[in-house]
Amino acid sequence: MRVLFSGGGTGGHISPALAMADIIKSNLPGSEIAFVGTEYGIENSLIPQAGYKLYHVNVQGIRRSFSLSNAKALYLAMTSPIKARKIIKDFEPDIVIGTGGYACWPALKAAADMGIPTMLHESNALPGMAVRRLQNNVDIIMTNFESTKELLSPEAKVVNVGNPLRSACSTLTREQARKKLGIGDDVKFVVLSFGGSMGAERVNRAAAEMMGNFASKHNDIMCFHIGGKKNFESARSYFTAYGLERDPRFVLMEYTGELPTYMAAADAVICRAGAMTLTEIAKMGKPSIIIPSPNVVDDHQYKNAKALADADAAMVICEDELNVDGKCMVCEAMERLYVDSELRRRMSENIKKFAKPDVEKSIYEAICGLLDSYKKIIPKGE
Repeated sequence: MRVLFSGGGTGGHISPALAMADIIKSNLPGSEIAFVGTEYGIENSLIPQAGYKLYHVNVQGIRRSFSLSNAKALYLAMTSPIKARKIIKDFEPDIVIGTGGYACWPALKAAADMGIPTMLHESNALPGMAVRRLQNNVDIIMTNFESTKELLSPEAKVVNVGNPLRSACSTLTREQARKKLGIGDDVKFVVLSFGGSMGAERVNRAAAEMMGNFASKHNDIMCFHIGGKKNFESARSYFTAYGLERDPRFVLMEYTGELPTYMAAADAVICRAGAMTLTEIAKMGKPSIIIPSPNVVDDHQYKNAKALADADAAMVICEDELNVDGKCMVCEAMERLYVDSELRRRMSENIKKFAKPDVEKSIYEAICGLLDSYKKIIPKGE
């Protein structure tokens, strides 16, 4: 099988594509896989690192506010599929799969026009602009949230499969993870907080405030906070302001490759509402306080978080509601989780419902089903 993936710009678009590449490789080890992205997105480090060839197209996003750069973006939207056609002719894919973002537009549009089987995967509850523009061109749209179908064209063929992960979730039990991390038996409640690989200043502040004003008053609580590469200094300054660096129960890290282990050990998580993060906490059944980023297209993180909040699967606090009348709302939310084991149990069970148990199988069957409908015969093992 020859598969061309298209998407980029952020890890949220690259991670599911790499996970789907893993699914294909595990079922058909001889498959040839390549990617199409831009010259300046995070794909330029992640794709070669994973061992795949990366083609480039020149395309850029359209700003929501008036900007002269939009004229260039519209021009590239019209011309980039021409370059993508050349890439497709060179690679000769059996199928082209997009994972959202403006970087997926050229290859999916060109492939659909050329009569090549096409699929899209939308991780977020709210479909992005590229997905909306392509929804009547591609053969199948795979979704993470069931509610996404209601926001797409009735003519679009939508299949709810969930979100694929690349070994992102630990197989360790809570007790095994705590033993691995050296957490003592005197610690009864563990909190993990993070704002993404680059970090988030408001999450850093909220987490430190929760530790300083709530967790520090309880000797059986231990907190791990990942400040992020970009915002680590802000996290350190907040830790210093609350005197947290003097207490071994409060651990500040810039980054860790052991995030699944820390998550397995946690009783509660404070995080953003990116689709991949929510998939991880859903699969591991973690009660969470979610602070959606307001600095994303179409406010899609809030839509992601609201889907969980509406199902009593998570607590959601928007950035402009972190402090109300002098009260730390994250402190109050964490106190509820700390004292109420029944609340934690209920939230854990509810959020697990958002994790599809057979996501890998569902995605592979959707791919094979589409190829079969095109009468494409894929030799066994390729």
